[in-house]
Parts: sequence; structure tokens; C-alpha cells
Amino acid sequence: MDGDRVEIDGGIMEGGGQILRVSTALSCLLGLPLRVRRIRAGRSQPGLRPQHLSGLEMIRDLCDGKLNGGEIGSTEITFTPGKIKGGTHIADTKTAGSVCLLMQVAMPCVLFAASPSELHLKGGTNAEMAPQIDYTVMVFKPIVEKFNFTFNCDIKRRGYYPQGGGEVVVQMSPVKELSPINLTERGTVTKIYGRAFVAGALPIKLAKDMSAAAVRCLRREIRDLYINIQPVREPDDQAVGTGSGIIIVAETSTGCLLAGSSLGKRGKNADKVGIEAAEMLLQNLKHGGTVDDSLQDQLIIFMALAKGVSKVKSGPITLHTQTAIHFAEQLTKAKFTVTKSEEEDPGNDTYIIECQGMGMINSNLKC
Repeated sequence: MDGDRVEIDGGIMEGGGQILRVSTALSCLLGLPLRVRRIRAGRSQPGLRPQHLSGLEMIRDLCDGKLNGGEIGSTEITFTPGKIKGGTHIADTKTAGSVCLLMQVAMPCVLFAASPSELHLKGGTNAEMAPQIDYTVMVFKPIVEKFNFTFNCDIKRRGYYPQGGGEVVVQMSPVKELSPINLTERGTVTKIYGRAFVAGALPIKLAKDMSAAAVRCLRREIRDLYINIQPVREPDDQAVGTGSGIIIVAETSTGCLLAGSSLGKRGKNADKVGIEAAEMLLQNLKHGGTVDDSLQDQLIIFMALAKGVSKVKSGPITLHTQTAIHFAEQLTKAKFTVTKSEEEDPGNDTYIIECQGMGMINSNLKC
């Protein structure tokens, strides 16, 4: 500790940008001055990338904080938060850095602001190594809103690797506190739907091929459900650059949403993109959890902030989730336990993630 500065080792466990996102969001919420060392130490290009820096700068601006070490390539930052305020905030990665990851860092903070917020997030909407914006809207949004808040996400323009140029506008009002969630019953799959997209110079035939290949792959395991994967061409005025990809969502009788997704790239066969997404979905359905591998870690910070006990049944715990739990526990009074789920099918590799939330109260709200 430097004075009362919390020390974070950014090189342990998952060792990536996620440590920065979780710790700076919690620092901002809890008013804890922070030092993060060894940022992305194990990555091929260590230190801050444009993606991480624009997220940090947005958090700094959200709470009138002070940020030192905020430049590309920096492996150490200090952050001193101020008071969270609502209003309009802009974050621009100026690259194909993911707008969804910008949303992950800002959303918990603006929930505890004094007034409503509007976030203008610019960068890649459908980027590698991050949730696609379609996933954020189709899966993350309806599930995270179970913590008892709502947000609006308007996709103004889509942007792809390498130039980005996408823009998403997120609007949300603050809450007094978050309710805990209980996602322990998977239920049965009742529908499967999705979208296969192309943009820019790519023909719609590619989207149709991705969709058809995904359906063929799913049909081998799931015979009795209608599968509706729409091939779409993004309108030219709503997409920057050239990109393609697919997302497939399975909805269950208890309202669970699990997905598989994949992105196209030069030299990658369209069938392969469709099959990758279908296989990811089947994998997520196989373990019997109520959330897929991508959603697991995104829920941890909300479980930590909520008032009361949250329970989520999941497949094998990802390193991202273990990392989020580690830093949530280090910075908040929340307590997590992960236990192997001993029920129904012994072949299922399922776990219960339980959290006694810290019960964060929004002291900025007067009501």
C-alpha cells in the first residue's frame, strides 16, 4: 500500500485487460485509489493498448478522477477516483478495439451515478477476443437486467478489424442498489435463432453459407427444433469497412440464453465460421449450466455489488471468471464460493457460483 492506495498485480491469473477493467471500475465505485503494476505482463505486446487506455480515460472522466501512466504501452498506472457523475461520456479507441469491453468497464460505474448517463462508445463492434455487439444485445443485456436495472443500446454504426469506426450509444439511469440473481435452473432448449452477417465488399452468399453450415452442424445434435439463423447484409451507411460473422442463441424454458459465435476473416471458409459458432453453442449447451462461457465472468462484478446472495449455475469455471472473482474479493467485501454441482447427470461438468454481495448503495441518489 502506498498511503491507502490498493496495489493490483496486473500480470497474475488471466493477466490481461480484464484485470484493469474490474479493478478500475471497482476503484471508481468504492472511491479506492489504485495502483496497477505489470499491466498485461504476459501478452505479446505488454502494457496498455488503445482499447484499455480509452476505457481508463472514460472512467477517469466519469468520476473526475486522476490518472497517471495513461499512455499506450504503459505497464503501470495509478488512479485516484472522484465522485461519479452522469451525463454524456465519449470513449473512442480510434482502432477496432471493442466497444463491448468499453461498456463492461463503464456500466457498473454509471449505475451508481447521480443522474442518467449516455455513453458514446467508438471502435470495433464485432471484434476478435471480445464479445460481439450482437452478443451484448441478445444475451448479456436480457440476463444482466435481472439485477434490476435496464439500459438501452443503440448500434449507430458497425465497425470491424482493422479500422474500427463503429459507434454504439448506451443510455442508462442510475439505481439505488442492485438485486441479487438466481440462475440455477437451465430448463430445456425451446428455440434457436441468430444472425449471419456480411458488410462492405462481401456478398450476401457468404452469410447464407455461414447460416446453412451452422444449421447443418446443429441438426446433427438437435433434430426437433426450428432453427432460424437470418443471413443479413449490413446497410452500407450503417457499417464501416468489411466484415462478416455469425451469432447463434439458444433460449430455454426458464429464460436462459446461451450462445455461440464466430467471425470471418480473409482466407477463412464461410462454412468454417458457421460450424465454429454452432460447435461453440453445442459445447455451451452440453455442460448443463444456465450461462455460457462468455457470460460467466461478465456477471461477477454485478454479483459482487448486489445486495444479497446471488447463485449462478455454470459450466467449467473459466480463467477470466476466476480472475474476476479474485479481484472482486480483493477490492470489495463480497464473498464468493464455487462448488461442483452434484445433481442430476454425473456426466455434466457444472458448478454453482455463489456470492454474498456487498450491497453497494448509491449515495449519489437522493431518493
